Amino acid sequence: MRYQFVVTLRRDSDRKIDVISILLCFFSVVNFLLEQVRARQFKFLLSFFAALVLGGTLMNIFYHKKYRKGEVPLKPVRYKYWLLIAGLGWLAMPYLPWLSVFFFLLTFLEYQAKYPLEIGFADDRVVINTLFKRKYDWSAFHNIVLKDGLLTLDFRNNRLFQKEVMEDEDDDGDEDEFNDYCRGRIFMEKPHSGI
Repeated sequence: MRYQFVVTLRRDSDRKIDVISILLCFFSVVNFLLEQVRARQFKFLLSFFAALVLGGTLMNIFYHKKYRKGEVPLKPVRYKYWLLIAGLGWLAMPYLPWLSVFFFLLTFLEYQAKYPLEIGFADDRVVINTLFKRKYDWSAFHNIVLKDGLLTLDFRNNRLFQKEVMEDEDDDGDEDEFNDYCRGRIFMEKPHSGI
């Protein structure tokens, strides 16, 4: 599908997702080590998974701190690999091995949750790119406005969607062009009275 405009929205949930991922990784490491203490037996596989998950998580935390200080270039921090390894570790556990399914699911969902939300505007529809794409006809909207870095979708069913867009170096001329395009598409799709 060819989109006339694609607007990328800012995600505010990255920090929350990172905190949850870190807590789950540390939870797994503690359980892998406690299982060995409880069983009073050294288990190489659990120790290996604990060391990998702990090392990887600490490496990500260290990198993120250096990024915030401006010492390293922008690179998104992902915990999906460490969640995957933790899931494999839970498969080796004598209790609660079903938790591995939860960790494998989180591995997939972490990437999706951190992926920037995009909205594509085509001549015949508006598509919101989420895990399951949502498609809307232009007739579903009362108004669509991009102003001062804030996108507003005003639906006809009295629902309002408002989100900040990712910063772009382009001038405000693009906002005017986008607003004119949306106004034209909505006007063409608007139900006209038979007067």
